[in-house]
Amino acid sequence: MAEAKTVHSPLVTYISMLSLLTLCPPFVILLWYTMVHADGSIAQTFDYLRQHGLQGFLNIWPRPTAVAWKIIAVYAAFEAALQLYLPGKTVKGPISPTGNQPVYKANGMAAYFVTLITYIGLWWFGIFNPTIVYDHLGEIYSALIVGSFIFCIFLYIKGHVAPSSTDSGSSGNIIIDFYWGMELYPRIGKNFDIKVFTNCRFGMMSWAVLALTYCIKQYEQNGKVADSMLVNTILMLVYVTKFFWWEAGYWNTMDIAHDRAGFYICWGCLVWVPSIYTSPGMYLVNHPINLGTQLAFYILVAGILCIYINYDCDRQRQEFRRTNGKCIVWGKAPSKIVATYTTTSGETKSSLLLTSGWWGLSRHFHYVPEILGAFFWTVPALFNHFLPYFYVIFLTILLFDRAKRDDDRCRSKYGKYWKLYCERVPYRIIPGIY
Repeated sequence: MAEAKTVHSPLVTYISMLSLLTLCPPFVILLWYTMVHADGSIAQTFDYLRQHGLQGFLNIWPRPTAVAWKIIAVYAAFEAALQLYLPGKTVKGPISPTGNQPVYKANGMAAYFVTLITYIGLWWFGIFNPTIVYDHLGEIYSALIVGSFIFCIFLYIKGHVAPSSTDSGSSGNIIIDFYWGMELYPRIGKNFDIKVFTNCRFGMMSWAVLALTYCIKQYEQNGKVADSMLVNTILMLVYVTKFFWWEAGYWNTMDIAHDRAGFYICWGCLVWVPSIYTSPGMYLVNHPINLGTQLAFYILVAGILCIYINYDCDRQRQEFRRTNGKCIVWGKAPSKIVATYTTTSGETKSSLLLTSGWWGLSRHFHYVPEILGAFFWTVPALFNHFLPYFYVIFLTILLFDRAKRDDDRCRSKYGKYWKLYCERVPYRIIPGIY
């Protein structure tokens, strides 16, 4: 399992794995409780736990209910059906270290619009009220925590007994195998890609669905939607729309092409994304802040600009790869490095490394507008409470860690060519700051 060797030192790896395995589930519940029942105040939640101790924590942890399981099951089945049966063009992913090349059906944008139209239509015609989702949110998160953990156990067992490709294997350590995963491209049957489902069709789709849910809940609760909620919802939907527009490009990123399907990725996308990534909107439901037209407009424009730059960074690199470097970047031919590398099977291959445009500013410049975009859809919450900004802080740490992991992987893969690349593009994320 070569990928695990380039992530962190063994000590840091074990500490981070055990911490996330034990702390993430209760944190999801505490965040939900604080946002929904403690006015978004960490101090209020802390005071409650100080007075009532462990029993108090157990009392606020909602038990999964039949309603929660039904909502999750219907949603998951609906998204799985869209993934399998909606038409879409065939797209090939990057060639794996063992020489495999996954094939996908690119129907994410169609699935996204069908999902949102169906969800809004059910509410509009009085068939299903999305406020039910909000009212059972704690139970849903509790069920997701348990169900996703069981799903990760299934992936661990599948990786041992029925791997989908040769891009699989054990590190010899059960904790590492469970946490990082056994398989790079696990599938059920020939066509149902598990990581596309967990990362894109369940995780990212739930982001959009919950953003709408919070907006509708505030409307039904107050008879109107505050401009702060509108800015938050619009920016989140713009970001998720951008994601599905570019979904085929996402299949070339670290999440899909390098990170295996284990607790880190799959549990994170099934639980962490719906709960943590949407948390600013969850906070705003009970805090209908009035920003005023001018401030709301400025925040909205700044957020959309950041999302566009983030998209254009990815588009630029994708077009560069698609044309094998024969394209125009910022009005001229791109600057590039032709790098060769050797696969695990001993085959020599080459890659083009883009060193101009956005990718000439820093090695991971696209993370800068992504972090700023998250800030702009959070800042409508203003600064009365810290907790709405947890996602921005988490995202910043995640992306800096991902930049380091990607640098380590590329250094191992490309050797002297990566050293040359780093000389041309010296900054890791922010120009002027390593």
